Amino acid sequence: MMNLDAALQTFQEESTELLEEVEEVLLDIDTSDNNKEAIDALFRAIHTIKGTSGIFGFDRLVDLTHVSESLLDILRHSDAKISNTEVELFLQCKDLVHTMVDAEVNNKALTDEVESKISEVIQRFEELLGDTDLGKSDSADVQNSEGSNDESEAVSYIDEEADKNIENDNWHLSLRFNHDVLANGMDPASFIKYLRKLGDIVSIETLIDKIPSLEDLEVEDCYLGFEIRFDSKSNRDDILEVFEFVKQDADITLIPPNAKISEYIKLINNLDEDDDRIGEILVNCGALSADELEEALYLQEQHHENNQNVQIGEVLVDEQFVSGSVVNAALNKQDSIRSKSKVVRIDTHKLDGLIDLVGEMVITGATAHLQAQKTGDEALLQIMYDLERLVEEIRDTALHLRMVQIGHTFNKFKRVVRDVGQQLNKDIGLTISGGETELDKTYVDKLNDPLMHLIRNAIDHGIEMPEERMKKGKSEKGQVKLNAFHDSGNVVIEISDDGAGLNRETILNKAREKNLIGQHAELTDHEIFSQIFSAGFSTASEVTDISGRGVGMDVVKQNIEDLRGTIEVDSVVDQGTTFSIRLPLTLAIIDGFLISVATSSYVLPLDTIVECIELDELAQQRIRHQNYINLRDEMLPCIHLRKLFGFDEDSNERQSIVVVHSGHHRAGLVVDDLLGEFQTVIKPIGSIFENLDIISGSTILGSGEVAIILNVNGILSGMVSDEDDIEELSKHIDSVENINPSQVRNIRG
Repeated sequence: MMNLDAALQTFQEESTELLEEVEEVLLDIDTSDNNKEAIDALFRAIHTIKGTSGIFGFDRLVDLTHVSESLLDILRHSDAKISNTEVELFLQCKDLVHTMVDAEVNNKALTDEVESKISEVIQRFEELLGDTDLGKSDSADVQNSEGSNDESEAVSYIDEEADKNIENDNWHLSLRFNHDVLANGMDPASFIKYLRKLGDIVSIETLIDKIPSLEDLEVEDCYLGFEIRFDSKSNRDDILEVFEFVKQDADITLIPPNAKISEYIKLINNLDEDDDRIGEILVNCGALSADELEEALYLQEQHHENNQNVQIGEVLVDEQFVSGSVVNAALNKQDSIRSKSKVVRIDTHKLDGLIDLVGEMVITGATAHLQAQKTGDEALLQIMYDLERLVEEIRDTALHLRMVQIGHTFNKFKRVVRDVGQQLNKDIGLTISGGETELDKTYVDKLNDPLMHLIRNAIDHGIEMPEERMKKGKSEKGQVKLNAFHDSGNVVIEISDDGAGLNRETILNKAREKNLIGQHAELTDHEIFSQIFSAGFSTASEVTDISGRGVGMDVVKQNIEDLRGTIEVDSVVDQGTTFSIRLPLTLAIIDGFLISVATSSYVLPLDTIVECIELDELAQQRIRHQNYINLRDEMLPCIHLRKLFGFDEDSNERQSIVVVHSGHHRAGLVVDDLLGEFQTVIKPIGSIFENLDIISGSTILGSGEVAIILNVNGILSGMVSDEDDIEELSKHIDSVENINPSQVRNIRG
């Protein structure tokens, strides 16, 4: 039962991926340069889901996917373009299929509303099919006339034998199921039963030669094979789709009726199998029988025994088992398969477990290095350095496994922009850039809700109605932009619109009305715009289904901060608004820099550090009484960590300054000691520290001591209100303590 559950889970995962592809193609089909290629992609996805649904006996799902597939089959064999009405219908079908797959896999009943919607969509498909002359398109004939994806590649292999036919009136299907197919929850008989839906089985022979003796027989193993003659008008893909869900647990050979050599070449070019052996490629396309391959391998072995190095392709041609042009096509396919990267599906829990183990290895390595230092053994220290280098490489590789491109997440919002825009009678476009930017998959899973809220707000509150935009001289079509990029060890995600922008006075008045700020407080634009993240804050005049309920932006901010990130907003009247989300690259392990303040150790993320400044005694005395320094004729605000953490400010310790930055903010942190770079395994902090913006986690040092990881974003956000003071002081920069460049030590070098 567990294996069947695993098979169903795989079906759901693969269906979800296919449905995401369907939605993406449908939303981009208006701008697609190749309408036929897009419709072909839709057909393949729906066809695959239908075939697998039939294997599991999900008849209602088969009914829905069948009518949608039928319409796609007609569209792909005609010159007609898919209409907006049809796009909308296919999107509804996609949503219903997703709901039905989830219900079937999890054994949940569909609601009456969903059942009614399914019937309605099926009826609409049937009406469209009724308006179409189905007789004009024979999918099997069209399929057999189609060339490979690269016609020039196929033509190069066709010789004077290309028009010869192999006399065979029926399809010949050879099935060899693996021993563990039954244990994996698959029933071979169900596939053969489903095959009858595509045509007539002329004859079937059950092979029992693999059945072992009774004492060696395993009741959960499958030992049967089948040779089937099959009469069908279906094409090769349709027949193979019957066995889509079991193709990893069986050897399947399909030989088409009366196929020409040129068609074998096309079949080879269209194969999607991963096996890169020449013989298996030829067998899989039906150009060669298994017996002929076995005989050819035997003859090749005879040549090798006679010290003759003969390739299998030469043997096949010499024995006239197959044409030389077909062998050349198989060789080309072999090169293509070997050039493709192999993708392995890994459960995220296994990846998380690997990251945890690597983290523990980092901590243990730090402890071992500390003990090696105490011994003073140079040979042992060298070994520890080599070990640390290897651990670092393992760490980077493990973390990279959990990195994914954000473009896939961005693409999901095309549907949101389309649907919300239609609901509000606004013409909205979505521009995506930086989709190749990678970040931790943990972020991707948790960013969906915040991004969804920001995009819906941009469409509802930010972008004006078309007639209003026209009056302002803008394009009638509004634009939402999603952008991502790396910046100083962080991932920055920007959500922008070209709408009306934030109304400074309205926000200010609402904030005063709710007593969020003083009645006479003087605030910068940045501080005023930040009020929209306050709990219950809203300037909407009415409640809508899209936004304006007075909740949400505070939750967005909290969700981002839970990921150790920050969110800022910038806006210009009648030009638009931009929300900037800044996140660390990973939640697991980072390169850090260890510092000490008083008797405690702290870790700063290495990517936030610009340089370190070692102060002489005179500079130390002066820095204790001022919060700014003159660094290369630029004003740099300083934050005394002793004061920030509540330690005694009077210290005889030698002090240094660590220059850090986050976004466009920059400051110097005054610390007691610089302890060097340190690989940091981030550990969660207790609930008592959850609301402290300046702390992002903790770690364990090699000595066993716990060190706090500082959140540079949180520390620097507290100095934003002082930026006007910095600008004023810059006018008198000569009176501020100057730091000699010779006192600067760049730790990043």
